[in-house]
Amino acid sequence: MNEAPTSPTTPAKSSTLAGNYFISNYPPFSFWSEDQKFQVEQALDTPPAPGAKLGLYHHIPFCRKRCHFCYFRVYTDKNAQDIQTYLDATVTELKSLAARPLFRDRKPHFVYFGGGTPSYLSAKQLHELTDKLKAVLPWDAAEEVAFEAEPGTLNPGKLTAIKNVGVTRLSLGVEHFDDHVLEINGRAHRSAEVFTAYERARAENFAQINIDLIAGMLEETEALWQRNIEQTLALRPDSVTIYQMEIPYNTTIYKEMKADGKLVAPVADWQTKRRWVKEAFAALESAGYTIASGYTAVLDPKRTKFVYRDELWTGADLIGLGVASFSHAAGVHYQNVTEIEPYLAAINAGQRPVKRAFRTTREELMIREFILQMKLGRVALGYFAEKFGVDLAQRFAAQFGHLAAEGFLTVDATQVRLTRDGLLCVDTLLHEFFLSQHRTNKIV
Repeated sequence: MNEAPTSPTTPAKSSTLAGNYFISNYPPFSFWSEDQKFQVEQALDTPPAPGAKLGLYHHIPFCRKRCHFCYFRVYTDKNAQDIQTYLDATVTELKSLAARPLFRDRKPHFVYFGGGTPSYLSAKQLHELTDKLKAVLPWDAAEEVAFEAEPGTLNPGKLTAIKNVGVTRLSLGVEHFDDHVLEINGRAHRSAEVFTAYERARAENFAQINIDLIAGMLEETEALWQRNIEQTLALRPDSVTIYQMEIPYNTTIYKEMKADGKLVAPVADWQTKRRWVKEAFAALESAGYTIASGYTAVLDPKRTKFVYRDELWTGADLIGLGVASFSHAAGVHYQNVTEIEPYLAAINAGQRPVKRAFRTTREELMIREFILQMKLGRVALGYFAEKFGVDLAQRFAAQFGHLAAEGFLTVDATQVRLTRDGLLCVDTLLHEFFLSQHRTNKIV
């Protein structure tokens, strides 16, 4: 049983300090280790669980420019030959993995190209890469093929190529519609490129176009945020994803904070950022959108899905290709090495390019699925009773009671449902459900 919380969930005023607040996995990455790398080979030699879905993630770590808030592994100095060498290495990695018992003869249910900037690739590189990947692991049965794009890289030929390789969800990294805010935050594109790219993407008839926004970027103002909402409503994309600005330790902004001896980031406090997202959600709902998670609004819930998210949050296996990518293999989480040179060296030597791993227990898998599904704003109690044999209402009675008293959620006989205020700060609530040994102030 998890002990009851002993401290307030949120302070009266919460400045944005350095660190990762967004929770994307459990147990936290800080508990993954090199000592458990051997677990990966054992997992790859096991047959898949009956009915387990499979996903494929490909990391494209190249960008025109590094954003000041970016904490992903990206490179801005690689030429065409460097990029081709890397892409070829990822195909080699996939061939090795696809031959193992866990993945042999399985087809991906979902595919995701992330970065970095996948749209940094040329149309020729994209066609050649996807042809090679499909030859190893066909994705003709995939329900979703998602692709992240930076608006300034999307010329007509590029968009046609992205559509032709089978992409169903194009996610445009807009982040903001104001040119000054884009510039001071280190974004490579400007607002004119957003509108041009969006119009061209609509002409290609993608099944889903998503727009990413960030609330609370450097020099954000009330007026600019309201204009962001208005511009989004005018475009009327199939879905909108809104993140709240955080300042991880390996960002340019944090390095400048550290050099100046500052603890508080020069962005809006958490209460302001949550209010801005709340206002955006309210405006989107008034325009016919449905709030589908703590970060997303969708225009047509019956047609617009986030398969990558939903399958991963219910325990799917995931093959992660490329530098720094994450994989989930039969209960073992692992991450590849985080620099391109050792990644290429490992692939060329016929070795697995793993940096760290963690084998989960049945209990940890249950908690992982629960906390991730909490980010949807609703959790079906019957799902966990059937899959894990656990009564969540009893297991987390103390936590639920505390959060209900704070006005963050309600619990009835069938589900846990977060209030809007609870949904907007969901990542800060999830630590209460961690096992005691995983409660830490380290990056999660």
